[in-house]
Amino acid sequence: MANVKINRKLFEKEIGKLDERMQDKISLMGTPVYSINDEEIEIEIYPNRPDLLSYHGFKRAFLAFLGKEGRIKEYKASPPKKDYQIIVDSSLKGIRPYTACAIVTDLKLDNDKIKEIIEIQEKLHLTLGRRRKKLAIGIYPLERIKLPITFKAVDPEKIRFKPLDSEREMSGFEILERHPAGKEYASLLAGKQKFPVFIDADEKILSMPPIINSDLTGRVDEGTKEVFIECSGFDFEILKKCLNILVVALADMGGKICQMELKYSKKETTPDLILEKMKLSLENVNKLLGIKLKEIDLKNLLEKMGHKYSNKIVEIPAWRIDIMHEVDLIEDIAIAYGYDNFEAEIPPISTIGEEDRKEEIKRKISEIISSLGFIEVSNYHLTTKNNQFSNMGLQDRQIKDFIEIVGSKTEYNILREDLSHYLMNVLSENVDAEYPQKIFEIGKTFSNESKGIMERENLSIALSPGNFTETKQIIEYLRIMTSVSLALKEPKSAPGWFIEGRTAEILFEGEKIGFIGEIHPKVLSNWKIRMPVALFEININKILEKLSNE
Repeated sequence: MANVKINRKLFEKEIGKLDERMQDKISLMGTPVYSINDEEIEIEIYPNRPDLLSYHGFKRAFLAFLGKEGRIKEYKASPPKKDYQIIVDSSLKGIRPYTACAIVTDLKLDNDKIKEIIEIQEKLHLTLGRRRKKLAIGIYPLERIKLPITFKAVDPEKIRFKPLDSEREMSGFEILERHPAGKEYASLLAGKQKFPVFIDADEKILSMPPIINSDLTGRVDEGTKEVFIECSGFDFEILKKCLNILVVALADMGGKICQMELKYSKKETTPDLILEKMKLSLENVNKLLGIKLKEIDLKNLLEKMGHKYSNKIVEIPAWRIDIMHEVDLIEDIAIAYGYDNFEAEIPPISTIGEEDRKEEIKRKISEIISSLGFIEVSNYHLTTKNNQFSNMGLQDRQIKDFIEIVGSKTEYNILREDLSHYLMNVLSENVDAEYPQKIFEIGKTFSNESKGIMERENLSIALSPGNFTETKQIIEYLRIMTSVSLALKEPKSAPGWFIEGRTAEILFEGEKIGFIGEIHPKVLSNWKIRMPVALFEININKILEKLSNE
């Protein structure tokens, strides 16, 4: 969650008087008022609405919510001019492979607008960009740049430029070691043989994303009339949405949006501000919300949330990154309708609630493991191919049919097959935390079988630093505390992420339900984990079935 501070005088001049009724309206839009005084109002913005992370973004949405803008606000981008090009080099593969770019002209910047641009950039870095890991943004005065621009990966020793707020020129490695921004974000380039850079036609380095801009070309001031904007990262669709958020905010400041041509293996043009279309069922809306709306009601309510509606089709603004499914549109309808207008009803069926026996057993297993000093974690059912397969050391020939999500809007596009890779991911994200690290998860995993998609309830435990013997003791303790028959057996084959000879099958009443072992050094290297790790993972479906019947 991030907060946006807005000048009170500006708000009251351009939107309306900040009385109690107006404050209630702000909260009803799903943006609670955090604080208010004579100088400013501070508003909480939830992670699903990064388009509201600036005054102009909030103003655009709130005026529509108030009904002061009668229809969806549309923006046009002029086509690329001759040199409005970005050459994206193949050397970026595996480092930071994508970028989405634009140029905005005719700007009239003052101190407040520059401050707003910096704030939205940093808030997008923190939220949508996951502290620049997922995406990073650069904004540059165009008058100091010669087009076209090249985005490529270069040997860090050959990178030399003067970074922002530095007194001298530095190499790529020096920036990571000595510059404050370099020290803070060095982990994002750790282990890379080459670093990404944007270079203009005069061979001037504009920036080294996701770390820092050049002092020569990367500082916008009140004299800047035109800017070049780039978003770099790993998911092209997310980068395009982030770019849209930025360019429409600058357009609201009076700028004119210009597209750029991106030269990948095939040409792309950004920004793309065409409205996305999605079907919406009135029946589904009324069923989910428990109200009786008509088609005209949908039109009015969706327009309050900045959409356009006609003939069961919703046109969604290009900067609304949160709309991925019909349910997201129904949530917008609920907000526009007003949660305070829903009437509470007692369900016609009278029942007495009781905890499911299997859930009770899972909770007790969790308590048993927690008593050993382990911390329970919870991860997504969706994962990435890189984490599920590549980082776990699996070759293409070892990968079975996985379950992929059609039309996924993020890199998390397959159902997880195990919990082990997620525990490794958690350990990799906490390499600087205190050791030992002891974590576990109980959750669903999925497999693609002849009967269709099968769900399993698994338990996985990871210990770092850890070894086979210590992890075996946990299984023994679990066996004693649950009174179930667990045993170990030498495996005929085992998952490729274990060290051969340091692994075993785990049996329940003589049937294999999982594996225990020490993680192979190559897999540890893939995850950039410096400590040894031991883990086990078992399918607990039959254990739950047996205990629930006792």
